[in-house]
Amino acid sequence: MSATRYRCSKTDLIPFQGIGTTADPFFFAMDEYFWFALKSIPHVGNHTFRRLVQHFGTPERVLSASERELAMVRGISSASISSLLTHDPSNEAERECQSLKRSGARIVNLLSPDYPPLLLQIPDPPPFLYVKGELRLSEMSIAIVGSRRASPYGISTAEKMARELARHGVTVVSGMARGVDTTAHRAAVAEGGGTIGVLGCGVDIVYPPENRELFNDMATKGALVSEFPMGTRPLAENFPRRNRVISGMCRGVLVVEAAERSGSLITAQCALEQGRDIFAIPGNIHSMNSRGVHRLIKEGAKLVERVEDIMEELSGKPFRSDDPPPLIRLCFSPCEASIYSLLSATPLHIDEIAAKCALTVADVSAILLRLELSGVIIQHPGMLFSLA
Repeated sequence: MSATRYRCSKTDLIPFQGIGTTADPFFFAMDEYFWFALKSIPHVGNHTFRRLVQHFGTPERVLSASERELAMVRGISSASISSLLTHDPSNEAERECQSLKRSGARIVNLLSPDYPPLLLQIPDPPPFLYVKGELRLSEMSIAIVGSRRASPYGISTAEKMARELARHGVTVVSGMARGVDTTAHRAAVAEGGGTIGVLGCGVDIVYPPENRELFNDMATKGALVSEFPMGTRPLAENFPRRNRVISGMCRGVLVVEAAERSGSLITAQCALEQGRDIFAIPGNIHSMNSRGVHRLIKEGAKLVERVEDIMEELSGKPFRSDDPPPLIRLCFSPCEASIYSLLSATPLHIDEIAAKCALTVADVSAILLRLELSGVIIQHPGMLFSLA
C-alpha cells in the first residue's frame, strides 16, 4: 500500500473564508470543508465515517492520520485505509463548500448539539445533515406519512392530526411528498407548530415543483433537511434511504393511508427496526389505500382515532389537553354564509357549490379562498371543498 497521501492544509482553504455565518467564519468554513472531504472519500460510508470520527475526534484529524494510526481503528477495512491515504478530496469538498454558500443552507454534523438526538441512535445516522431553517425537534416528535394519491378522507385526516399534534407542541416530521406529507406540513405551519421536511434530494432542489411556496414557508417557519449533497436530483432510489431519517428523528410514525406497496410502509418498517412506535389510521375496507394501513394494525400498530391515542402512548398515561382547540369566530358576509352553509364534512365540488348558490364559478372560487384562509374550510384535490 502506498504511503503517499493528500493532506489538507490551511492555505488550501483560504478562498473559503466567510462561508460560515458565525463570529469565526474561517473556523467553520474549514470545519465544513473537512466534513465534506471525508464524506467524499470512496469506501467511507456512514458506519466507517462515524467510527473514524469517534476514534480521532474530528474529520480533520482523520484526514491527517498515518497508515498505522488508521489501522488501529476497529472495523475499518483495508480498502477504506487505502482510499484515505491516496484519494484527493479537495475538488469535491471545495465544490460543496461553494454550493452550500450559494444555497444559504448550513450543515449540522453528528458532533453538533443541534443534531437530532434520536437520529444518533439509529445504526447508520448521516454524518451530517444539510439544513435550511431552524432544526428544532420537540421531545415528542411524530412523523406523519401516507399516500401520494390520498383520498379526501386521507387528506382531511392528515390535516386534522397534524394540526392537533402541532397544537400540543409535537413537531411534525414528514417527507415533503405529494398528498399526505404535503398536507401534514401545511397544517403544522398553519397552526404555528414545528415541522421538519426530510428530502430525497438536495436542499437546494424544490421537489415536487408545485411545493415551491411550501418549500419557502418551511425554510422560514420550520426546517428542510437532507443527507444528500447539494444539487442531488430526486432519484427513486433516494427515497427509501430518506425514510430511515424520517423515522429516526421521531418517537413514532403515524401512517394515514398506504397501499400494500406504499413507500410509507418502508418508513414504518424503518421505525420498527429502530424501536419506534407505529400508529395507523384505519380506513375504508374497500379502498386500496387502506390495505397497507390495515396490515400494520393487524401486525400490532396502534390504531388511532384521535390525537389522544398518540399522546397517551408516548406519555404512558391518560392524556388530557390543557389547551383545548380555540373556538373559531364566524363572521361572514351574506355570500360567504350562503356557501359555508352548503358545506359539510363530505367534500363538495366547486361547480355544485356554484350551481346551488347561483353564483359564477369565479365568484365562488374567490369566496372559497377567503374561507380557506380563515381556516374554516378545507380544499381537497379536484376542486373539492369541505368544512374544516
